[in-house]
Amino acid sequence: MASFKELLQKNSVVLVDFSAEWCGPCQTLAPILHEVKEHYGDKLSIIKIDVDKNQALARNFSVQGVPTMILYKDGLQVWRQSGVLLKSEIVKIIDKFQV
Repeated sequence: MASFKELLQKNSVVLVDFSAEWCGPCQTLAPILHEVKEHYGDKLSIIKIDVDKNQALARNFSVQGVPTMILYKDGLQVWRQSGVLLKSEIVKIIDKFQV
C-alpha cells in the first residue's frame, strides 16, 4: 500500500477525511463525500482515515475532533475544516482549487 505522502503527491487534488466509526457526524458526512466523489470522478481523490486505527497520523495532523477534512492541492494543504458540510459547500471549496 502506498504511503500517505505518496498518495498526496500522486493525485493533484486530495480530500482527506479524518473520522471514526463511532462518530455520528462522520456517519452523516460519509454519503455526502460519496456524492462529492461522484461529482468529480477521477479529478478528486478522497482518503478516509479512521483516527482510532491511525492515532499517530491523526496526532501528526493535529486532528482534535472528527470529522476533520483537509484538502490538498499538488501535495500542499490548502484548506481545513472540522464538522459536517453540505455537498454544495464542499464542492464550492474544491472548485476554488480545481484546474
